[in-house]
Amino acid sequence: MNGTFKKTNFHTHTVFCDGKNTAEEMVQAALAKDFSVLGFSAHSMYPFASYHLAPKQHAAYCAEIRRLKQGYAGKIEILLGFEADFIEGFCAPRFDRYKDFAPDYLIGSVHYVPGSGGYFEADGAPDDVSERIRSYFGGNEKKAVQEYFACERQMLRKGDFTILGHPDLIRIQNSKRVLFDEETSWYKQELAALTKEIARSGVCVEINTGGMARGYLQQPYPSPYFLGLLHEAGVPVTICSDAHKVELLDFWFPEAVQYAKAAGYTELAFCGSGGLQFQNI
Repeated sequence: MNGTFKKTNFHTHTVFCDGKNTAEEMVQAALAKDFSVLGFSAHSMYPFASYHLAPKQHAAYCAEIRRLKQGYAGKIEILLGFEADFIEGFCAPRFDRYKDFAPDYLIGSVHYVPGSGGYFEADGAPDDVSERIRSYFGGNEKKAVQEYFACERQMLRKGDFTILGHPDLIRIQNSKRVLFDEETSWYKQELAALTKEIARSGVCVEINTGGMARGYLQQPYPSPYFLGLLHEAGVPVTICSDAHKVELLDFWFPEAVQYAKAAGYTELAFCGSGGLQFQNI
């Protein structure tokens, strides 16, 4: 990397949703860690809520991020974003749905997977996920995983967003016990189909180190195999920490650069004025 390399992060959570620190504490940590750009991405199911940003808090969140953007101008670039969930018929990561807040970017993510009679959380507690798969999918783990990827593809077709969040989040279910085999042909076919839809959509994919930071995974999202498919398809990537507290704001960042290089990438994307920009690594 050259001396002008910009250290950036666009997946940042605060006390506005399920983070542990205030937005300003995150900015101060970013300055101490030599970030050039910090983007905030409160969980949002607008106009609904759970552990996400409550609908009535969206305006307050936007006002605070814009206050920080102005107050820290010249020291660090601050961007306003949302991690917007996709649930068919309820909420979607689309700029037109968030037009009242004028975000700089949107992260599109799938956390909730529909089944017959209810949902399970892709990154939920293993015992709860197993029980819901028994209830909603007749215990068919393969079908449940395939439904997760079907939701991802559907979000890409119907959404309008900048960054695809943790695209193989379902892998977290293999961290405590093996829910499914990532080497099977059907799973790799799901990754190939998702890669094709990502490339068609034109979105950027994050190399997300959050699962590692919280002790669940040994590798980031996406997996090495998946990242190789994305590179072959010409999909741009950016590095994000999915940080929920200041200590993890740049977790595994130098290693993530090498991770991208190992997959064949020679540049990383980042959000800026006028859309995605790129820098060599």
